[in-house]
Amino acid sequence: MDILKKPLITEKISAMNERGVYGFVVEKTAKKPEIKAAVEKMFGVKVVSVRTMRYAGKLKTRYTKTKVVSGYTNAFKKAIVQVADGEVIDFYGEI
Repeated sequence: MDILKKPLITEKISAMNERGVYGFVVEKTAKKPEIKAAVEKMFGVKVVSVRTMRYAGKLKTRYTKTKVVSGYTNAFKKAIVQVADGEVIDFYGEI
């Protein structure tokens, strides 16, 4: 099971990157120690703290020519990870 799904690249998280805080979308069943171990193993940094948030799917409705289509977006879990001072995670290093 892959715990880290993808990094969060938003304006707010990018502003927090300068202070050593990074965001990830993680597996819904992942616990804080598992997230910490996965980040340390994948990026080779020392993690100071992990904060998690769970988001429910939102109701979305689309009006088409023939009918109204309703459904939900996917639910997900977000982790905010703070690394030790002086350490950096480079998401764009391989591009």
